[in-house]
Parts: sequence; structure tokens; C-alpha cells
Amino acid sequence: MALLLVVLGYLCGSIPSGLLLARRAGIDVRRTGSGNIGAANVARSAGIRLGLATLLADATKGAAPVLLARALTGDETVAAAAGVAAFLGHVFPVTLRFAGGKGVATALGVLATLTPLAAAAAAAVFLLVALTYRYVSLASVLGAFTAPLAAAALGEPPAVVAAALAMSVLIVVRHRDNFARLRAGTEPRFRLHKRHAPLGK
Repeated sequence: MALLLVVLGYLCGSIPSGLLLARRAGIDVRRTGSGNIGAANVARSAGIRLGLATLLADATKGAAPVLLARALTGDETVAAAAGVAAFLGHVFPVTLRFAGGKGVATALGVLATLTPLAAAAAAAVFLLVALTYRYVSLASVLGAFTAPLAAAALGEPPAVVAAALAMSVLIVVRHRDNFARLRAGTEPRFRLHKRHAPLGK
């Protein structure tokens, strides 16, 4: 049962929400902006409504496997494993030849279900940094750092802290190109631009 729930979590995470939602506007987000399938690039490329829809969908991909595993097993370790599997599915989706997003929204969905207070702390740090500096990458990394620290401070089970830490480390690694641009002063600040032309136009 545990293995099945982990596999289902991975497959759930592999659904390319941002790509599918942006296509409704005739846009392939892999060819616009940063090329990322996450909510920030969808918002830049296809509009704020689709960006918010992507954020919700990606977070749901993380939360649903955790809820299912918890309901079926009552085991927090299995629930945490299913959540991390969903996160890995988003970052390395079989549906996109393992080239996925950076996992921030999906990790938030996992954490919001496993440890709501730690998720809230991470989200607060993200919003504070994003609103102050308008660097989504910097906000994502600092929010990711916050999550395992908050989970540990709250006395969450070891499996939950480990899940938060594992996702945090991978989020940081996935932002290595952003670090280079931040150091060089070339990292773009978040702005909503006019939508790109639909596919084929």
C-alpha cells in the first residue's frame, strides 16, 4: 500500500498543470519567459488568472497524495513520502521527459497538509521577500529555507521535518541558475507583461 501511494503521488505530481493551463490561452510556456512551467512564468506569459490557477493546481498536486495516504494508512511517514513523491513528480515529470518545474507551489501544497504552521511561515517569508524585492527566485529560496526550520521548531515528526528539508534542498538546487543571475545583477524582477502571441502566430 505504501509503495502504491508513493507511485500515485509521483504520477499526480507529474501532471503538467502550468503547461496545460497556458495552452488554453494558446501559449507554450516552455518557449516564453524563463521557460519554466510554474505559476510565475505562466502569470508572466499567459496572464495573472492562469498564473493563479497554476499555483492552485500545483499546490493541489502536492496536497492530494498526502491526504489520500493519511486517510488510507494513518501513517504520517507514508503521507510524507507520498507528498515528496508528488513534489519529485512535478520537478522530474515522466510526462515531460523529466524536465519539470522548480517545485515551489507543489512543496507548499505538501507542507500545508503535513504542517500548516510551517507552511504558513514559509509563505509569509516568500511574500515578504517577493513584495520587497520582486525577485521570485530569492523569495522561493528563502521560503524554502524557512520550512524545515519551522517544522523542526514546531516539534513535527521526523518524517515531516525530513520531507521539508529534502524539498528545500532540491528547490535551492533548482534555482542555481537564478543565483548566478542574482550575483551578476541580471536576474529579472517579477512583472506582469502583456501576453505573448498564441502558438502558431
